[in-house]
Amino acid sequence: MRLTELLERVEYECVNGSLDVEVKDIINDSRKVSEGSLFFCIKGAVSDGHQYVSEVVEKGARVLIVEDPVEVPENITVIRVKDSRLAMSYISAAYYGYPAEKLKVIGVTGTKGKTTTTYMIKSILETAGYKVGLIGTIQTIIGDEAFPAENTTPESCTVQQYFRKMVDAGCEIAVMEVSSQGLMLHRTAGVMFEIGVFTNLQPDHIGPAEHHSFEEYMECKSMLFRQCRLGIVNIDDPYVENILKNHTCKVETVGFDKSADFRASDVKMINGPGYLGVHYDVEGKMNFPVEVDIPGKFSVYNSLTAIAVCSHFHVTQDDICTALKKEKVKGRIELIKVSDKFTVMLDYAHNAMSLESLLKTLREYHPHRLICLFGCGGNRDKNRRYQMGEVSGKLADLSIITSDNPRFENPEDIIEDILVGIKKTNGKYVKITDRKEAMAWAIHHGEPGDIIVMAGKGHETYQEIKGVKYPMDERILIQEIMQED
Repeated sequence: MRLTELLERVEYECVNGSLDVEVKDIINDSRKVSEGSLFFCIKGAVSDGHQYVSEVVEKGARVLIVEDPVEVPENITVIRVKDSRLAMSYISAAYYGYPAEKLKVIGVTGTKGKTTTTYMIKSILETAGYKVGLIGTIQTIIGDEAFPAENTTPESCTVQQYFRKMVDAGCEIAVMEVSSQGLMLHRTAGVMFEIGVFTNLQPDHIGPAEHHSFEEYMECKSMLFRQCRLGIVNIDDPYVENILKNHTCKVETVGFDKSADFRASDVKMINGPGYLGVHYDVEGKMNFPVEVDIPGKFSVYNSLTAIAVCSHFHVTQDDICTALKKEKVKGRIELIKVSDKFTVMLDYAHNAMSLESLLKTLREYHPHRLICLFGCGGNRDKNRRYQMGEVSGKLADLSIITSDNPRFENPEDIIEDILVGIKKTNGKYVKITDRKEAMAWAIHHGEPGDIIVMAGKGHETYQEIKGVKYPMDERILIQEIMQED
């Protein structure tokens, strides 16, 4: 592709070489550069792409996108821009033929609920006959293909590549999780979303390598509503006005508030042998009862939001009810059938905020005992360990402390930190370092009416120890435990 075509929506200055260049590939990873590549010099949290200029030129890169001055031979084209990430988004879109313009793109942002909401939207639309692609935290799904995820919102060159694959596969709609980091780092710049969705907001992702403050986190989330045609937002969230500040889109609302365009009423928690769910009535722009096989009030919000989104695609009430009854999201309050006497579930809750929300939700089902099995990741903020220990100690009847992803730390040291938090409470606990042994103990000690939640791993299928990811899928472990009995 000609370089001039790639640059047609970019503000730039050519500071070396010629614009009359054929580009064979666009690359942001120096290890993948080959002859004829265009290389983006990105300033990342860990490294600066400008440092690899001599290496990529030697490998055959012929065009460099830079922010800072670089020294290269005369035959290398250097394009200087104010922001390499922003340029990468526009150049990637051009390289793949502006695929987002051939799709109805739905973007979902918020602290919690993004993954489940996107899966619910996809399920409803597919039940109605649409072909839908998905980009998210767990994986990207395009037709029969699934690609593992590294980031909630991939780098822009990957996003555009996925959009291209969706178009080629015949997809009409793309639904994606849009993280605050993704918005801040321009990973979706230039994409006009058909619908932008806001689920909720709580302080999260604030730290040296993420957002400097809650205000910055909130501002990044709000960017979505300046690049979508319609915004669908949770009217009950205390920060909704901040999220809609300076918005440029039409707005619809969801929630329990009487003024919401789509509102939930008459909520009933449903509890059966090895089963938890929720039933409620949709009122407002649509009116009908719905039942979801995922427990809790946040399941009401997620499903109601999905209904509001899908109402713009001429779906029927039968499509909605059928899709929501069958939809299950891997690792998000995922019920695993072990016994008719008690309930076992897996969930990705891996910080104090998500664990507290989960345990409070499960308390609403009045279990005989609420048992929480969890650990904490190594080489992460120790405060998370103290906080998760304290939350489980307060809200669970029994905590089973075990290993998560210890990474380069000793699992026993991590567990001792968790116990600091638990010992601030009167909560009962047992300590079993090996995760499979801990899971087996929980299952073998289950009593009628118990809810046992195994938290922290969720959709993950590995355990990371000293830089190596060893296969470990909790679903398989549970099967093995049941077979060993």
